[in-house]
Amino acid sequence: MLDDTLLDDPAALRRADHDRALLALAGSGARVRTALRLAEAAGLDRLRPDGRPRAVLVAGHGSALTAGEMLAALAGTASLVVPLPPTDAAPVPRADRATAPAVFTAGLAWQLPGWAGPLDLLVISSAAGGERGLVALAEQAYARGCAIVVTAPEGSPLAEAALQVRALPLPFVPSADTSDAPADDDGERGRGAEPDLPAEDPAALWAHLAPLLALTQKLGVTPLPYDALAAAADLLDATAVRCRPDAAAYTNPAKSLAARLAGTVPLLWAEGPVAGAAAGRFAAQLAERAGRPALAGLLPQALTAHRGMFTGQLGAGADPDDFFRDRVEEPDPLHLQVLLLRQTAEEAPAGPGSAGPGFGGAPGASGASGASGEEEDGGPAEVPADDARPRSFGVTRAHRLAAAHDVRLTEYASRRPEPLHALVELVALTDFAAVYLGLAAQS
Repeated sequence: MLDDTLLDDPAALRRADHDRALLALAGSGARVRTALRLAEAAGLDRLRPDGRPRAVLVAGHGSALTAGEMLAALAGTASLVVPLPPTDAAPVPRADRATAPAVFTAGLAWQLPGWAGPLDLLVISSAAGGERGLVALAEQAYARGCAIVVTAPEGSPLAEAALQVRALPLPFVPSADTSDAPADDDGERGRGAEPDLPAEDPAALWAHLAPLLALTQKLGVTPLPYDALAAAADLLDATAVRCRPDAAAYTNPAKSLAARLAGTVPLLWAEGPVAGAAAGRFAAQLAERAGRPALAGLLPQALTAHRGMFTGQLGAGADPDDFFRDRVEEPDPLHLQVLLLRQTAEEAPAGPGSAGPGFGGAPGASGASGASGEEEDGGPAEVPADDARPRSFGVTRAHRLAAAHDVRLTEYASRRPEPLHALVELVALTDFAAVYLGLAAQS
């Protein structure tokens, strides 16, 4: 059950936010700037690559692996980017019986593909730096002659191993809030029952992605403008202002989106690889921060993969049972909700009722400044149902499918022409929405 009154109570939000997720997200822009500055100091600015690598392999887990998937979406078909998820796990013994069990991720294992060799680059990224499997992977890559880059906290076992395998070490930037967060009686939303599976910092993604993009920009893997990363940090700041806790729900696009998703089973559809990466991230954050299941998919294949959801009970527009029965004691039924994420670069039509460069009447079109001197547009905007702009056939068919089964479809679009900036806007908005939904639901 969603407590929508909490969304308009900044003090209550702060009390409910035990692990300070909102504060972590608000500092994402500063974290990107710090990561870029430290990467340059570590020697990235002095790197003189001799051509592009045949493939870039990105190893990690959680948001580190998500960063690799986002890099693959941004690189497109111009370069081969291969995210490497863990392939196995082993128990890590305690130092003694009095200590807490080791974190589960410390025992994860990775394996290089058989074809990886001297023509390839391996990027290893970790927020903890204590994963034995990543240390072993670095040694394996060194034996095969791969170039290696490691992002890990200074002084961690992984950072020390990077020096042994002649890797380029890049520091991982932790959250600025290092104080101990107070836990509730249930151990911070019940997570205390699983001490070896701690929650991940919701803004750690940017500490993984910023040095990764700075590296691949230097290597020519991602065709980014020279100031694209600095502009991305500005966009994160602008989103934090729009989605701040003391902004009313009707002006805060993240709170509005959280309220829309309450009591629904979301289908997160996306058009294009950039929006697809944002949808996948949103599904993971809804599970992590809000405890809600969601299905993510790319158009057009999502239409056939998720068709059964519409023809089943969740997609029914009317209650087939007795309409006149007493429902006072019954919980509200769950229904499907389609959230469609897109990147569009068309100019907004001028005319009466136009809200400027963004889509008219969209939540969050409050005039926050854009990046790199671009015109103000308020970030990703909800596309009106009667929007007359051209759509692909897949998007048109998605609207028809939802309408035919009385399923609400909400479309959000970023109009940034630069794919990285569109990705940043969509991810920043949906990250805040997932946190708000979790805070309001748990209250």
